[in-house]
Amino acid sequence: MAAPSSSPSSATAPFFLLAFAITWGLQLPGVLAQGGLLPGDVQLYMPFAGLGIFGPLIAALVLAWREGRGSGVRTLLRPLLRWRVHLGWYLMALLVPATLLALVLLGLNTGGRTGPVVYFPVNGAIGFALVISLVEEVGWRGFALPRLQRRFGPFAASTLLGVLWYLWHLPMFLGMGVPLDLVLVMLLYFVGASLLMTWIYNGTEGSLLLMVLAHLGAHLNNSHRALPDEVAPLVAHAIVYAGLGLVVMRRALRTQPSAGVATIRNN
Repeated sequence: MAAPSSSPSSATAPFFLLAFAITWGLQLPGVLAQGGLLPGDVQLYMPFAGLGIFGPLIAALVLAWREGRGSGVRTLLRPLLRWRVHLGWYLMALLVPATLLALVLLGLNTGGRTGPVVYFPVNGAIGFALVISLVEEVGWRGFALPRLQRRFGPFAASTLLGVLWYLWHLPMFLGMGVPLDLVLVMLLYFVGASLLMTWIYNGTEGSLLLMVLAHLGAHLNNSHRALPDEVAPLVAHAIVYAGLGLVVMRRALRTQPSAGVATIRNN
């Protein structure tokens, strides 16, 4: 395999530009049609909008191929098979944030709220959530995160990635009617989740499989399903992720300051 670039973040700008170009290019026409700014039935744009979720995966594969052709792609995808990690990491990825959200919502219900405490995928949506988790994480945490960490360190890299992760979702949120006045809550949600996922990534020596499961875990109790009628679940979810992310990242940096100054593994 070709050696990684001497500037480990050199490929991240092209990655983000390509991922955004693919996703926004496919999804924004549907959003504009929904607002009456483009002609035609909105449903005609929906297949293209659905394909937009593949932006991070395509961008990562293209740049990995450019870096090392077949061996570069294999290096990118190999961490999907890194499953030999402690059971606790699986529980953290899949269940802990979802369980904490349910407990917070249960507490709110004792104070008068009447909504659900669990927003589990319905009508087979778990399969779709798994696909979303896979195609996003090969890009975000498989390709971008290790390169960003090598330059910025885990905290700054996670924060930057969380902001970009949020911005990448904007066409989807607009299409779903998510209120734009929730921008700060959404930022807290994505940055907090990014911090938590970086901690899991570094703790599992770069297991991309655990990143897919951590992303899937957000869908197992997905507060976005309460929008736009109720915002309390999203606010609670953002606080859960931000609290967890800050606590575990602070602990990691305090106990092992060089932890996660990323690796682009060649095994």
